[in-house]
Amino acid sequence: MSVNIGSMITAKPGVVGGTPCIDGTRVPVRSIVLYYKQGYLPEEIVQQYEHLSIAQVYAALAYYHANRAEVEADIAREEAEYDRLANEYEPARQNA
Repeated sequence: MSVNIGSMITAKPGVVGGTPCIDGTRVPVRSIVLYYKQGYLPEEIVQQYEHLSIAQVYAALAYYHANRAEVEADIAREEAEYDRLANEYEPARQNA
C-alpha cells in the first residue's frame, strides 16, 4: 500500500491556529523544524515524538524545505508571541 506524501501535512482552521501540522496530530511542522535546526536527526526527532513515524517526520521536513519562507514566518510569529507573553507576565512574577 502506498501513501500519498502530500496528505501527511494538513492545515485546518481551529487546529493549532491553522498552521501546518502532521495529519491526525496536533504536532506542527514548526516543532519538527525546531528540533531539526538544533541538529537533531529525523531518527532522534521520532524519539521526541514517539507517536510519530519516521515517514511523518520526513514529510514535515520536506514540507519545510518546499515552503521555507512560510514555516520560518510561522516560527517567527510563535517566538514573538512567546516574547510578548513573557514580557507581559514576567513583571507580575517579579513583584509577587
